[in-house]
Amino acid sequence: MEPLARINRAIEASIDTVAGPSSPPKLTQAMRYAVFPGGARVRPRLCYAVAEACLDDRPEITDAAATAIELLHCASLVHDDLPCFDDADYRRGKPSVHKAFGEEIAVLAGDGLIVLAFETLSRSAGAHPARIVDLIGIVSRSVGAVHGITAGQAWESEAAIDLEVYQRAKTGALFAAATEAGAAAAGASSQSWRTLGEILGEAYQVADDLRDAVGDPYDLGKPIGRDEALDRPSAVRELGLFGAKARLKHKVAQAAASIPDCPGAEGLRASIHLEAGKFLPPEIQRLAA
Repeated sequence: MEPLARINRAIEASIDTVAGPSSPPKLTQAMRYAVFPGGARVRPRLCYAVAEACLDDRPEITDAAATAIELLHCASLVHDDLPCFDDADYRRGKPSVHKAFGEEIAVLAGDGLIVLAFETLSRSAGAHPARIVDLIGIVSRSVGAVHGITAGQAWESEAAIDLEVYQRAKTGALFAAATEAGAAAAGASSQSWRTLGEILGEAYQVADDLRDAVGDPYDLGKPIGRDEALDRPSAVRELGLFGAKARLKHKVAQAAASIPDCPGAEGLRASIHLEAGKFLPPEIQRLAA
């Protein structure tokens, strides 16, 4: 099955487990609204790509890992859009969750998605318990208060910020989880895959900074100029447009070079270069580096 269709089917099955007559209707509606229609599903697709490169022998575990990562990503977007953080009215071309359902339900929907991510992993424990134990550790660290997305969000409230530390937590953590989880789901050593995810996360954040600076809000489905408006650190503000694009190119090359030895290394390397070309909208791709 094509990766995008595969992850959407897996997410649908996970969301269905919390929808029912005993569930608060607004909450389950908001949770579904937060994940469908989705974006590019970059992180779960990366999880699948690594698992495939490691000869994915337990696709049901890979589905659970990829779904958990995407649910956590969607939860972070719900919380990120709240008035106390980015105060964003739109996400993925439609009103953000707090605009559509109210702030109280938005907070709870984000919380519900976080818990559902771990419920999804636990339901797959029977397929291979040892792998699920590893995956729970990998995924939980990616959302934690030290190196995870909780830390990344919190850094925005600090007076002094190291850009690389901030971006590694804010964006890199879930990318690292995606590569580690893909390997762990396939029974490979996960730690050797962390570097790939961290570097890809840094690359994606640089691309996002560029999109925020000069992207088209209609094409992106969300407001732009938020880094400047909120006085938030970004690669563009630190390096300028050309410097940020050069950093992105360097990070993609680093990522491709960091792929560990595995049966599908060459195919994965080619895929990374191909996907990286989709990170940026045309107006940024045309910038001379």
